[in-house]
Amino acid sequence: MTRTTPSRPMHVEKLFPKLGAFRGETTRLHPRPGRPDASVSSVGGPLLWPADEPWPVCTEPHKRSRGYRVADIRRSRRLLADAWARDRPTAEEGALLTELGRRHRVPDVTDTDPIPLVALAQVYRRDVPGLLPGPDGCDLLQVLWCPFEAHGPTRYGLAPHVRWRHSDQVSVPLHAPPQPTVVGFGGSVAEPCVLHPEQVVTYPDAGSLPARLGKKIDAWDEARELEEAEHHDELVTYQHDLSIPHGCRVGGFPSWHTTDFYPMNCEACAAPMVLLLTVHSREWDGAHGSWMPTEEWDVAEHLRDRCPTKLEIGRDGLLNIFACPTEPGHPHRYNMQ
Repeated sequence: MTRTTPSRPMHVEKLFPKLGAFRGETTRLHPRPGRPDASVSSVGGPLLWPADEPWPVCTEPHKRSRGYRVADIRRSRRLLADAWARDRPTAEEGALLTELGRRHRVPDVTDTDPIPLVALAQVYRRDVPGLLPGPDGCDLLQVLWCPFEAHGPTRYGLAPHVRWRHSDQVSVPLHAPPQPTVVGFGGSVAEPCVLHPEQVVTYPDAGSLPARLGKKIDAWDEARELEEAEHHDELVTYQHDLSIPHGCRVGGFPSWHTTDFYPMNCEACAAPMVLLLTVHSREWDGAHGSWMPTEEWDVAEHLRDRCPTKLEIGRDGLLNIFACPTEPGHPHRYNMQ
């Protein structure tokens, strides 16, 4: 099934003609729950992984002996989906949901014991227009992460792991990858989703534009937000509706909606990096849900799910993964917004 982004509620280049020089393209992935296998692109689906290649693990020191069982997380989601489809959970279902949401302790686990990483996404170049080529012509991008928010200087960061490969060189695939006994939070486990790629026009975050143009756009947004507060209505803004689409996507421009813009340069060669992949907690937002695909307008409101992957990145945020445009084999960089 296709997913189609609605036309923007305003023609942004008529508002700001100089934006035409910065117009770009991004591919919205539109992940939706399904049954992907390792031969297709997916979020949360099985990865095409060689049986003789070690599965990556996290050994960075952090607490890992207490958390949630993956099977309980998935069962809880199914139970909730069934309950809300008919109205709400029964008392018995509520009690079961409480039990499934209980944290468990894993005895004899130290803070440095290896934890199997969790599959986040895989994208084949044949499936998704705009995906950059990998090193040595690799055609398959795979992303995993540690299922605990406990990394980096803040000890609340995520630890993504990017792997590129030639899909035609995997002769014997791994059928049952290792799983962590518990995970730190339910939002670290993506619901298996198939993709419905769609290329759309996009424009840079105002903070990354030339100063004069960026300030002009910021002033327009601020005026809209004041008007919104006065009239208690959602109004269209550049940041939320006219520039960068919501949802998981490939290529285009990164959003800087929670921090000021700062350059992402390659640590190996200092080249300005480009956006490889964005993984977003939400698939649409904006004034009156302006990024919601037209195919979902007729779905009953209580059945619409703008978080189909069930991922939770920060506070309904996103993870940007950057690549070096001059040498794809150089280390990737990451940014959370």
